[in-house]
Amino acid sequence: MGLAAEPVGDVGTVCRRQATSEVGAITTALADRRLPTAAPPMLPCAAPDPLDWSQTGQHGGGGWFRGLRGASVGGTAGPSRASALDLQAVRSRVDAVLDDFFNSRLRGAGREAEGPFDLAEVVSDFVTRGGKRLRPLLCMVGWHAGGKTTVSDAVLRTAASLELFHAFALIHDDIMDRSDLRRGAPTVHRAVAARYPDHPAREDVGTGAAILAGNLALVWSDELLHSAGLSAAERAAVMPVIDVMRTEIVYGQYLDLTTRVGAHGGVESALRVARYKTAKYTFERPLHLGAALAGAGEGLRAALSAFALPAGESFQLRDDLLGVFGASAQTGKPVLDDLRQAKPTVLMALAYQRADTRQWRVLDTLTGRPDLDEHGAEQVRRVLRETGAVDTVEDMIRLRHQQALQALAGAAFPAPAADAARRLVHSVAERAA
Repeated sequence: MGLAAEPVGDVGTVCRRQATSEVGAITTALADRRLPTAAPPMLPCAAPDPLDWSQTGQHGGGGWFRGLRGASVGGTAGPSRASALDLQAVRSRVDAVLDDFFNSRLRGAGREAEGPFDLAEVVSDFVTRGGKRLRPLLCMVGWHAGGKTTVSDAVLRTAASLELFHAFALIHDDIMDRSDLRRGAPTVHRAVAARYPDHPAREDVGTGAAILAGNLALVWSDELLHSAGLSAAERAAVMPVIDVMRTEIVYGQYLDLTTRVGAHGGVESALRVARYKTAKYTFERPLHLGAALAGAGEGLRAALSAFALPAGESFQLRDDLLGVFGASAQTGKPVLDDLRQAKPTVLMALAYQRADTRQWRVLDTLTGRPDLDEHGAEQVRRVLRETGAVDTVEDMIRLRHQQALQALAGAAFPAPAADAARRLVHSVAERAA
């Protein structure tokens, strides 16, 4: 796979040029030690909804959707704002689609075939025990941005298929990262290994079964998509977006595995990982998928990209901070994994670029060590603070938040779609999980 090649079919050309220009400016500013000490002023906007990303539980979300009620998914006026897109109702309907799908597949697996039923149950449990459902929500925002006001079952099932694809990506990501926790519970490969305590190769069994579970989630994503009931024209519109999205997440995951920061790469390399692994896959393509279902043209997709790319990068930058400074009880993931794996984050790239000899030695000797303990992690955190890397990443999050809001202000999206997008971008900038 050529690392310089762009995936075929990318419609965010204008946004990529802008992002590339910004990366160059950041790199120059870093070299000259001229980074801003204060974030730019925020654009006037509605006050953030009281979202809580830390709630998990059945299907996850929990309090994260408090305050998001408005019009129902079908367009009927809700109790407070008739013009608002009710994200909580969208989420509930997505969960209902997933529940129905899993119930039918678990019945079909048949308890007489214990192994296949077991594997199907693993995937079902993983998806239903948590998750923000952000990609299906953004798909619905894209649908409404295309001028649609009601949601058919076919559109909803298409959006829900994104959650099954995401399960595939997460299960395999946890294997590659050797992670122990996801959504506050053991990762799939750890959970399966624990079921076979007497097996002489239980870790290998866990890893192999998790690969199969991820593959099953991918197969089921296709099954849900192709059985959604889309018309031939709708299928022709959405499949190129699906194909590009899948290519990009594989590309982003490969970059995450192979990119290094410090002596081997800087801020631009780290941002490239964030763009492909998160900004495009989590934000841009789900929005494009909804817009494609609505029959929107490339003009609307470009406007969605102008919002999605900075919003998605702010999401990943916040994730990078939480991966080092977050609370495991809130994030549902270990807080040492990113440091133990020397993840190529903007946070680490900034720290390396600014570190003196002593600070560089701390970063170089402690990160990337599988046996890194909390004492060593605190030494790394101290360097991240001392170099100003943490403050700069916070500034970058605020800047991208502003850019996303500016894109919304300049786009001719219908009010329900613009309002929902605004609420989502507020939540991702300030989340704690």
